Amino acid sequence: MPVITTIEDLRVLAKKRVPRMFYDYADSGSWTEGTYRANEADFQKILLRQRVAVNMEGRSTRTTMLGQDVAMPVAIAPTGMTGMQHADGEILAARAAKKFGIPFTLSTMSICSIEDVAAGTDNHPFWFQLYVMRDRDFIERLIDRAKAANCSALVLTLDLQILGQRHKDIRNGLSVPPRLTVPTLLNLATKLGWCFDMLGTKRRNFGNIFGHVKGIENMGSLAEWTAKQFDPALNWGDVEWIKKRWGGKLILKGIQDVEDARLAVDSGADALIVSNHGGRQLDGAPSSINSLPSIVEAVGHQIEVHMDGGVRSGQDVLKAVALGAKGVYIGRSMLYGLGAMGEAGVTRALEVIHKELDLTMAFCGRTDINTVDKSILLPGTYPLP
Repeated sequence: MPVITTIEDLRVLAKKRVPRMFYDYADSGSWTEGTYRANEADFQKILLRQRVAVNMEGRSTRTTMLGQDVAMPVAIAPTGMTGMQHADGEILAARAAKKFGIPFTLSTMSICSIEDVAAGTDNHPFWFQLYVMRDRDFIERLIDRAKAANCSALVLTLDLQILGQRHKDIRNGLSVPPRLTVPTLLNLATKLGWCFDMLGTKRRNFGNIFGHVKGIENMGSLAEWTAKQFDPALNWGDVEWIKKRWGGKLILKGIQDVEDARLAVDSGADALIVSNHGGRQLDGAPSSINSLPSIVEAVGHQIEVHMDGGVRSGQDVLKAVALGAKGVYIGRSMLYGLGAMGEAGVTRALEVIHKELDLTMAFCGRTDINTVDKSILLPGTYPLP
């Protein structure tokens, strides 16, 4: 078993074990991938102030996100096709999050269904992410299924009304399950562990959709339906309708602009996520960490502000918290762990991030995550509102 000390170690291992089309799906952005790269790179520009001769005993990373007690201010982000990184991936990641004491968010475009994840975690509450489709009857049923599964928050994604062009997915002929072309078969022949695991599960389609939409009887009809369903007409009126239909805690994901952040507050949402969809939608948009301070300054006293994008370490989490984030989401870091070692890999990713967070906080002279602010950062190196 390789020694895993960083998220990068997990990424390298996942690349060896996951079929190319699914690894590339996780580890890529749209167009030139400039925003995808900036999400990570802009964290590295922020420098920390080391303090010494400070009592570092009794450290705690415990806090709350949306009123929920968490072991650290981190949640697992919703990621599509997680069950193609590893068989039953969403169930395994949800179990790891449950044991660690952080929220898990299930994507609408998951392989394991809402019901699968609920059963696989003994009905432990998790969060559910919603894409708005043209088929409003389906959306109503999806919301009702999330309620029935005891989901404790709904994460409404606002930045995928249309799909950003992701060149690697086009070149790889991305499909679920993979089409057995000659290049795909040759690649699968080098990923025998993944293949054996997938043969051992029945979950190889989009579990929240397959069997829940009339007229979808095979992968061809599912692909055709999905391609037509993302709703470009989504607007703030729909947000109000969904909030009323859901009736519980609502998080709005995909906020990058101060004006949109104010509209999110006006909508009555409980939290927003500063996010550019991991650089997978509008290439050329600013990094999430650069957008965060302005949004915190504008609305942070009115709504809980979270962020995602480019988080590869506990230091990144600490920097985001210092700039005002009440919660930080990890998507790729979790997927690397899952692809590398299944549930144990997700747990290892969380352990790595937590240890880095805990130690860095101490080196910066703080023992409680709830006291961290931008004074732990070196002036002139972090983005200002």
